[in-house]
Amino acid sequence: MRIRDIIEGKKEWRAHVARVKALPQDYQIVYKEIQKYLFKVGPVELTEGTGLLSGIIDLFEEGAALGRGVLEVTGSDVAAFCDELIKDSKTYADIYQESANQEVNKAIKKATDKTK
Repeated sequence: MRIRDIIEGKKEWRAHVARVKALPQDYQIVYKEIQKYLFKVGPVELTEGTGLLSGIIDLFEEGAALGRGVLEVTGSDVAAFCDELIKDSKTYADIYQESANQEVNKAIKKATDKTK
């Protein structure tokens, strides 16, 4: 990664954070919880720019402009809202599961080969 890319990434992130801070307080609170949730659950593409997170801000800005409360936008189960957003995304949990399964299969194959 070049220095210019790092600088551009920081500029994009600062602009992203400024958009969050411009949201009404209830939207900011829910956005931060969504962000924490997504960082823990980990859709792989979440770390590639701010695409998904920016999309959430777009949705929140629209909801706020229409005078809707944040839970009218997300529903009362914010985790379910997040899960729905990433349902077709590959997560770090998926990668870990695949890796674990591959390791088990290798170990079983190796053990089976030794008994032949």
